[in-house]
Amino acid sequence: MLIRRASDILPSEITPQSVYAQRRRLMLQAAASAAALGLTGWANRQAFAADAGPSGAALPGARNDEFLVMDKPASWRDITQYNNFYEFGTGKTDPARYAGAMSTRPWTLDVEGEVLRPRTFDIDDLLKLAPMEERIYRLRCVEGWSMVIPWVGYSLEKLISKVEPTGNARYVEFVTAVQPDAMPGVRGRVIDWPYVEALRLDEARHPLTMLVFGLYGHVLPNQNGAPLRLAVPWKYGFKSGKSLVKIRFTEKQPQTSWVKTAAHEYGFYANVNPNVDHPRWSQATERRIGEDGFFKPKRQTLMFNGYADQVASLYQGMDLKANY
Repeated sequence: MLIRRASDILPSEITPQSVYAQRRRLMLQAAASAAALGLTGWANRQAFAADAGPSGAALPGARNDEFLVMDKPASWRDITQYNNFYEFGTGKTDPARYAGAMSTRPWTLDVEGEVLRPRTFDIDDLLKLAPMEERIYRLRCVEGWSMVIPWVGYSLEKLISKVEPTGNARYVEFVTAVQPDAMPGVRGRVIDWPYVEALRLDEARHPLTMLVFGLYGHVLPNQNGAPLRLAVPWKYGFKSGKSLVKIRFTEKQPQTSWVKTAAHEYGFYANVNPNVDHPRWSQATERRIGEDGFFKPKRQTLMFNGYADQVASLYQGMDLKANY
C-alpha cells in the first residue's frame, strides 16, 4: 500500500521544522560543492534558499489518516524555493524572488456559472468554511521532477456543495489572479493570461482534490499560490491552479491555458502516466527534489502518481493515451 494511516508513520519519517531550520551551514556547503562541480542551477537554488523558513501565520490542520503517503515530505526550503509559477517568471527560483510583491489581502473568490447559489467568498469566509486538514501529497511535475508536500486545507467538495451545481454542470474552470505590477511574468506572452485550468466535475468532487490554504502548518507563501490554490495529486502539477480568483461551472469543456498554448504537449486530462511520454522527453522516471541527488538513479514514476487505487475508476473505459 502506498497510502497508510498516521499511526503507522514514525515521527522520524516526517521532516520537522526544527530539523530543516538547523541545516543552513550544510546547505551552503553543499551549494559550494555543487558550484565547484558545475551544477550552477542547483547551487544557486540552495544558496538562495539557505536562510528561508516559515514566516507566515500559523494555520494548523488535523492530520487526515486517509491522505498520508509513505514518502518523506520535502523541506520547507525546497517546497518554497523550487517551483513553477509562470506569472512571476519561468525560472524555478523566480517565484520566490518576486512573489513577495503580490497582494493577498483583501482577496475574494467568485464562484459562478452553472450553480444554484453563485457567490463571492471572502478569503476569511473560505478559511472557516470547513475544518482544516493536513494531507501529505505527492506532486509530479510534467518536466520530470517531483516532491512530497504537507498541504493544509480541505476537499474542494466542501465548497462545491455550498454552491450546488446544476444538472448542466459537467466541468469546473479555475482562474488565477493577474497583478501586472507585481507579476513580471504576465508582461510576457508565455501563455494567454489569466492562467486557466479545469477539471471534470467528478474529478473536482473527488475527495483527493483539495483546496489548499497552508503548508507545513503555516499559511501559504505567495510563491506557492497564496492565499488559496488547488492540489490534484494524481495529475501533473500544472493542473493545480494557484492564487485562485474565480471558479466557474460549465457545461462545455473549458479551453485551458496549456491546451490553448501547446495542445500536442499538454492535454486536458494531464493524468500522471509513465506510459505516455511528453513529445520531448520520457515520463517514465522522475527526480525527487530534496531526496534524489544528481548522481542517484531516477525513480520510476507510478501510474496516477501512486493514486491509482483511489482514482482509476474515474477513467474506466477511456483511452488514456488519446486522452492524455
